[in-house]
Amino acid sequence: MTATTVATKAPYTDLSIREQDGRREVFDPTRRRWVALTPEEWVRQHTILRLHDRQGYPLELMQVEGAITVNGMTRRCDIVVYDTSGCPQMIVECKRPDVPITQKVCDQACRYNTVLQVPLLLLTNGNQQVVLEVDTTSHSLRQLPEVPAWDEKNVKI
Repeated sequence: MTATTVATKAPYTDLSIREQDGRREVFDPTRRRWVALTPEEWVRQHTILRLHDRQGYPLELMQVEGAITVNGMTRRCDIVVYDTSGCPQMIVECKRPDVPITQKVCDQACRYNTVLQVPLLLLTNGNQQVVLEVDTTSHSLRQLPEVPAWDEKNVKI
């Protein structure tokens, strides 16, 4: 992959955050529960809100930290977006804001995609994002300028 990164627009600041037993937590609308507010979780929650509010992706079609088996080992995808028929359509790999989006991050998402076979990959650290369209026929990636909008009329993204 020789992709360039694209700066994202200013992140949301309207996350639901609370202090619980001396630690900060954020409410995850996809899991419908409070989770520890780590730097990576901050990126994940802002990404969920951007996908939902700006591109129209339904929250109920997003799975957070879903387990998959890659080469006999259990791995967790940060976010997987499904279509209305339950087929995975996009893998979102989130990194802390201080972790650059590199080939290594792309390779990680591509390993997950050997299992899920999605047409879109989104790599983000909250400051940068790379959107890649997967061509399974030619086994190649093509960078897109942004995440396509959700279209509820189409089953596929």
